[in-house]
Amino acid sequence: MTSLIADWRDRPTHRNVWALAAPMILSNISVPLVALVDSAVIGHLPHAHQLGAVAVGASLYTVLAWVMGFLRMGTTGFAAQAAGREDGAALRQILLQGLALALFFALLLGLLAIPFSHLALSVMQPSEALAQTTHDFFQTRLLGLPAALASFALVGWFLGTQNARAPLAILLTTNLLNIVLNLWFVMGLDWGVIGSARASVVAEWSAALLGLAMTRPALRAYPGNLAWAALRRWQSWRPLLSVNRDIFIRSLALQAVFFLITVQGARLGDATVAANALLLNGLLLTAYALDGLAHAVEALCGHAIGAGDRPALRRSLTVAAGWSLLASMGFAVLFMLGGHLFIEMQTDIQSVRDTAFEYLPYLALLPLIAVWSYLLDGLFIGATRAREMRNGMLLSVALAVPFAYAVSGLGNHGLWLGFLLFMALRGVTLGLMSWRMQQRNEWFKEPTHSLKSR
Repeated sequence: MTSLIADWRDRPTHRNVWALAAPMILSNISVPLVALVDSAVIGHLPHAHQLGAVAVGASLYTVLAWVMGFLRMGTTGFAAQAAGREDGAALRQILLQGLALALFFALLLGLLAIPFSHLALSVMQPSEALAQTTHDFFQTRLLGLPAALASFALVGWFLGTQNARAPLAILLTTNLLNIVLNLWFVMGLDWGVIGSARASVVAEWSAALLGLAMTRPALRAYPGNLAWAALRRWQSWRPLLSVNRDIFIRSLALQAVFFLITVQGARLGDATVAANALLLNGLLLTAYALDGLAHAVEALCGHAIGAGDRPALRRSLTVAAGWSLLASMGFAVLFMLGGHLFIEMQTDIQSVRDTAFEYLPYLALLPLIAVWSYLLDGLFIGATRAREMRNGMLLSVALAVPFAYAVSGLGNHGLWLGFLLFMALRGVTLGLMSWRMQQRNEWFKEPTHSLKSR
């Protein structure tokens, strides 16, 4: 206990945590703002199918981009450890590999995207006008996919080097430029739905090019030469691909849980599924804020592990955990006292409001339960221990699904109880794994997929 208090009182660690967390929280807030502006701008066009096309097309595009989120998480841990070792050659290798993978997956997804969109729309069975407009919007958005994936890799790499200003610049450029161009292209130039898609494409490429430009000054702090010969060897690619594979599986399992919530909620009625969606927006709001602290954990813990600095690892975890707990308590109080206003801001439909009000206590509990999985995810990402993250997620799903099935007779209460258990299990499984690794002195041992310059 005495050591924890001493760690919490370490002011330089507080400064380091917030130097990374604050810019990421600020940039994360801009993400829902873009969706709000898109809806407001397109919502003023004359036809309902235009707004529907942007909503459906953006969702299809988000699915493709989301499955590549491992490009960000996988890059951060390796970059953080290389920075901790002051290995400039490895940092250059990680950056180039991340960008190369982004380009490869962008081309691959580009080939699969059109058949994917046709299949998705055939399942939805939209009107002819909605289907055509959605196709036009989606195909235009695909032009920005290489830039979006490159930005994932760049943001992860910059975070690994403890440079939070560059990710802030990349994300704010993407989101704020998107807002400005949406207003100009759609309302000023009267380009309609295609104008909204073009605005996103220009914003994504502008942000990616800005990120690339910022890598040059960032690399000056880590002298070294890129080992081109290493890039021609499979062994140089295997660690990054292994981590990305495990994060991909872990993320698919997480999305499957959210999909099951939507499916089960839909079976309970339109008002219930709509109310659950509004409540889960509260979870997303919490996650945007707490992810900023998780990003700080990724960078600081990865750096400490790379440098072999045990006290720094312990201090970073202690300070980030303390602030994460305080933030989660703040969100819990906010939803408990202001949850009704949060729901009322999202819908005027009284049946949906009444249903959501009934389940607000679950939303108030969520931040206190979910915070630990966010924090520990940051630790395992920074340590490039993706296999453990994957196993913890799969175990949590395996334990939570039977319980959720057993309490399904309780209706939506059973659904929320199952979800709360799942979020708790995520924290418990990762916590037990981290404790076992601490007992075995494994945090500072190289994982099987360690990446160093060769």
